[in-house]
Amino acid sequence: MRAVVQDELGGPEVLRLAEVERPEPGPTEILVRVHAAGVNPTDWKSRESGGLTGLKPPFTLGWDVSGTVEAVGVGVRLYAPGDEVYGMPRFPHPAGGYGQYVAAPARQFDFKPASLTHVEAAALPLTGLTAYQALVDNADVQAGQRVLVHAAAGGVGHLAVQIAKARGAHVIGTASAAKHDFLRSIGIDEAIDYREVDFADVLSDLDVVVDPIGGEYAAKSASVLKDGGFLMQVIPGPVPDAGRIRTGFVLVEPDWSGMRALSALVDAGRLRPTVAETYPLEEVAKAHESLQTGRTTGKIVLTVD
Repeated sequence: MRAVVQDELGGPEVLRLAEVERPEPGPTEILVRVHAAGVNPTDWKSRESGGLTGLKPPFTLGWDVSGTVEAVGVGVRLYAPGDEVYGMPRFPHPAGGYGQYVAAPARQFDFKPASLTHVEAAALPLTGLTAYQALVDNADVQAGQRVLVHAAAGGVGHLAVQIAKARGAHVIGTASAAKHDFLRSIGIDEAIDYREVDFADVLSDLDVVVDPIGGEYAAKSASVLKDGGFLMQVIPGPVPDAGRIRTGFVLVEPDWSGMRALSALVDAGRLRPTVAETYPLEEVAKAHESLQTGRTTGKIVLTVD
């Protein structure tokens, strides 16, 4: 099969397309023929440094996949060959999503919502689960609460906005002015142009902040939370006033119940991923270059098969 491999850590130029051996599904696993694979910041960080688990080349990146079940391993009853599925298998351990086939545990996938194309479905799992696990599993956002989402038009951000709105929250987002119309289209209540306005000067007494940026944003975000408020960090780092507020680093996990919840929100018309750009598998380096600009609205997706 065709897959993107890298023989060394480094820039986008280390990514190359090669012929590799097709995996086989083990017990409780399914083999998925991948139609599309999402691209995430953790991908380029792993490409450069080996990522959270210290990956050693050679390896194949990619965790977001959408495709068709090709075969099932011993004991699998959830799916059958021909079923359309999507998921985020094995994260943060290697899954090999940038390839034509992936073998992984069956319960790390869900049936692809019929209203999504494979490209759209591949844009959802990692960032969608990150937002869901932050807002629902950790912060337990409730109707009427005030939620701030930083980088609200980005991969995690635009899904966090929709999930918080589906929970009945009042949602505020930071983004450049050029992206405010997009934010309004996905239901944002207030949009702040971070280039013109310091959010810490105009906000206070918030219930929850979702921060996928880190650095100085974490401390400033802590300052706008009410006592007992929740700061969910996608990038780990120290936070002042940690005794006054609740805070935590969200490392997304494969989660069947979370995937089913995302699918239910899609089916209900409450959640839809936005795809900014697509690239064929052989142009994966260009996809990484675009992602690293930090200007993407929504997600970048590789078309695989």
